[in-house]
Amino acid sequence: MANTLTEPKPRIGDTEKLTLNLGVVDLGQIDLLVQEGFYSNRSDLIRTAVRNLLATHAESVRQTVARRTLMLGLQHLSRADLERAVAAGETLRIQVVGMARIDDDVSPELALAAIGSVSVLGAFHASPAVRQALAGRMV
Repeated sequence: MANTLTEPKPRIGDTEKLTLNLGVVDLGQIDLLVQEGFYSNRSDLIRTAVRNLLATHAESVRQTVARRTLMLGLQHLSRADLERAVAAGETLRIQVVGMARIDDDVSPELALAAIGSVSVLGAFHASPAVRQALAGRMV
């Protein structure tokens, strides 16, 4: 199958907004570090902290991805990819840690014919019609 798997690089449209509640003391300490120039803003500090924590657990993540046969990064599925799967009699199991993206020209009918299940830890980008069609197959 000719879908692509790449390491995602944050770009506009490739990031997800996260809402976070912090205690006032933690928030004050963050603001102090920003004020002192250690970080450019609150988001910069939080992104850095998350990346450092993920680096600490990188081996556990790698082992879990391998054990559960997950794809790590970006899985991009085009209409041609899904048409090839249907023609070959294959049913795809999308299992991604990162982002799965289905092109906008994929019809809900083609998605249902080609995709048996979708499990995405991260972000799933598809047209609203495809997302609705696959809602019952989201694991």
